Amino acid sequence: MAKTDIIFGIHAVHSLLEHQPHQILEIVVQIGRDDKRIDELLSYAYQHQIAVSEAKRKYLDELSQQANHQGVVAKCKLKKPLGDNELLSWLEAEKQPPFLLILDTVTDPHNLGACLRSAEAAGVHGVIAPKDKSVGLTPAVRKVASGAAEIIPFYQVTNLARTIRTLKERGVFIVGTLLNDEATSLYDTDLKGALAIVMGAEGQGMRRLTIEHCDVLVYIPIVGQVESLNVSVATGVCLFEALRQRL
Repeated sequence: MAKTDIIFGIHAVHSLLEHQPHQILEIVVQIGRDDKRIDELLSYAYQHQIAVSEAKRKYLDELSQQANHQGVVAKCKLKKPLGDNELLSWLEAEKQPPFLLILDTVTDPHNLGACLRSAEAAGVHGVIAPKDKSVGLTPAVRKVASGAAEIIPFYQVTNLARTIRTLKERGVFIVGTLLNDEATSLYDTDLKGALAIVMGAEGQGMRRLTIEHCDVLVYIPIVGQVESLNVSVATGVCLFEALRQRL
């Protein structure tokens, strides 16, 4: 049997139905699950002539690897991940100033999912991460992203430093984030125009080579007693400050 992608959770499956229905092979709904949100999903599925079946919760638990699937799982065609070539093609074709998010070795699925959700909400054109030492678009990531993973392009590149150099050659301003106040305040930094905001990994932050390729380093002012913010929270703060300036 051919391998398939598994997408679960009401928001993630709903977004898939809206934006990429052609990817769905079948939707499996938990027996006895009958509510307005499920009915709406099924209505979309029938409109697109997508097969729908019912199964016991145990089967859905197995498909989702014991995650909180909310009674619905979509079996999808394996989607080819976006990489270096797709990113270059997009940069060459894009007419408006790019607004990008770069995640340097973020490994936690919940953090990536939350970052994707914030990025989509803030109008980011694409999210970039290295292939190695980073989490990809797993079912758990898609669930946390609440549909954003099906909308915003996610590029996994071979060499992040090289990709940043390529962006700089095309006039993209690279803003890296630090966990201390040795850099410039986020709120004193010009975030308009062609921009890529770089967020570091959980705990250690950006890698040395990534830091060296940034045009400017910024910090988020904190007045409380906590020393730093979770990477997904910090990402939201930075992206929406950039959005505020760009409106």
